Amino acid sequence: MSRAAALREHDDTIDSDHIVVLHDVSWEDYERILEIRGEHSAPRISYLEGELEIMSPGQDHEIIKSRIGRLLEAWCMDRGIELEAVGSWTLKNKRKRGGAEADESYIFGTKKQSRPHLAIEVEWTHGGIDKLAIYEKLGVEEVWFWRKGALEVYILTDGKFTGTPRSRLFPELNLELLVSMLDRDTLTQAVRDFRKALRKK
Repeated sequence: MSRAAALREHDDTIDSDHIVVLHDVSWEDYERILEIRGEHSAPRISYLEGELEIMSPGQDHEIIKSRIGRLLEAWCMDRGIELEAVGSWTLKNKRKRGGAEADESYIFGTKKQSRPHLAIEVEWTHGGIDKLAIYEKLGVEEVWFWRKGALEVYILTDGKFTGTPRSRLFPELNLELLVSMLDRDTLTQAVRDFRKALRKK
């Protein structure tokens, strides 16, 4: 099976992530593990009320998260929208006992922020802890989850996430069109075809 077909069909036997979940982990142990891991972007470490997930993403996971991010960046740049990619920025809140490192995350505008406006997560391999619950604790405004070939959008309203068909940050962004570009053979082709499709609309 080609990589493009694997991305379309979400065949997690092709290149699975490796996930380990530890239980009854103290906040101090979580911070110690982050310190040992250092500034590397992997493995990505998440923490929720005593449960700690260590995830080493596979190649397909990394391809998907990068393509979603680059397509979003291309869309924003073509429209003059200021953004900063902050990647797997470690977010944590000791009082609420939550911490996460998104696959991709973004700040929009030029004002410094203590949290990204948008976090993007790819769920290639099933299992692990509830990332949405963590982002809710952390107060991230919007989260996109790629699952089984589709993007699910969640927006924070009155401290709780609700699912929605469109982004609140960018309601005019056609997410179905964006997702349709993920199976291209290269990132360059995905961005080129995305821009071409947008010009036709």
